[in-house]
Amino acid sequence: MKSLTKAEEEIMQILWEIQEGNVATMIEHYPEPRPAYNTVSTIVRILESKGFVGYRKEGRGHIYHPLIGKQEYSNQSISKLVDGYFQGSFNSMVSFFVKKNDISTKELEAILKEINKTEES
Repeated sequence: MKSLTKAEEEIMQILWEIQEGNVATMIEHYPEPRPAYNTVSTIVRILESKGFVGYRKEGRGHIYHPLIGKQEYSNQSISKLVDGYFQGSFNSMVSFFVKKNDISTKELEAILKEINKTEES
């Protein structure tokens, strides 16, 4: 799976949230200042060529929808992060974030409880 630029990822976040929409609808979901119509349209076409976005014709326009799920993209991004910066070690990554964010033992225990709850479901 190809990587996304920050601008492409912003559009994907919007599409994952709204599930489908035309360019004007996507622009409405941007915070101010909103990008130009042509900018969003160009980025959506790039996402289409990368295989992230599909569309259906509606009148003279297109209604776009994600072809790649948010979870699938997140998993791939995390794997790239772990491989690229932590030599494939999730332990190293977690240790880094715990130290970097000065997480207390109590917070770490709460995270572990949440993980255990997820595994039991």
